[in-house]
Amino acid sequence: MDSSIDVVFGIDMETDIGSFTDQYEGVRHGTGRLLDIMARHDVTATYFWTGHAAENNPDAVRAVCDAGHETGCHGLVHETLGDPLFPLPNNWPIFPFEVEGRLVEATRLVEEVAGVRPVSFRCPRLWGSTRVMNVLEQLGYVADASLPLYFYRSMFQPYHPSTDDWTTGGDMAIVEIPNFCDLAMESHDPYNRDRDQWPLFRTEGADALMRKVDSFIDYVTERGIRPVLCFYFHPWEFHEMPQGAIDYGEASVTPLPFITKNCGETACAEFEKLCVLLKQRDARFATCEEIADAY
Repeated sequence: MDSSIDVVFGIDMETDIGSFTDQYEGVRHGTGRLLDIMARHDVTATYFWTGHAAENNPDAVRAVCDAGHETGCHGLVHETLGDPLFPLPNNWPIFPFEVEGRLVEATRLVEEVAGVRPVSFRCPRLWGSTRVMNVLEQLGYVADASLPLYFYRSMFQPYHPSTDDWTTGGDMAIVEIPNFCDLAMESHDPYNRDRDQWPLFRTEGADALMRKVDSFIDYVTERGIRPVLCFYFHPWEFHEMPQGAIDYGEASVTPLPFITKNCGETACAEFEKLCVLLKQRDARFATCEEIADAY
């Protein structure tokens, strides 16, 4: 490794606005924009597909594969597979006995559409668990990028988890890649979400996100750790999303304004700027599989 930092761009391929809609306008229109920006800056990423997203968007799956990016898995239908970190309405995690069957089916669907078996995984909402990790190990996954560092604040670099506690080191073969955050700031949120990286690049801009990047780099290098910056983005952020209430006939859902703020052209421009700024920091862009091989 001859660069100062490693950067993993993880793209979570799911329905629009995460759990708020059942549409795939972001996958259908935002994916191409992402691929174009990445091609201009020679960026390689890992695209984490839900089984349902892959099955319903085979052309987008093939476009990602043809562009040379890694194909990963993101669950079956963006369900909560692991331990919930904070309350969400009507969003209970699945039962532990369901985890294996859903991961088997999600893996099968992604492999069937992509023509390649995924070996990298990310839990929806970054809500992982020890149960999920052990099932992934059994299924032959080599990397997982679910750990939200803003919440756990313990493991600062890729590591092999314990079979008894996925948030601590152990002797599993799979490599956990934490999603970075600002570890040095004073948090004013009960779940430390203000430490997190998302969705700062489009709500406040690439420069604001880079301040968190630089804070993380300083924090880990002071401790003798090589920085690995794992990001998470979504294709729907790169396509204009509905604002305000989303009507479903019997009810409507109104996401908080920051969820969809600046989706579309602004997000594309700030993402492109982020690529430039990271390269100025001597970043080496890598897939999750490549990080796992290195660790």
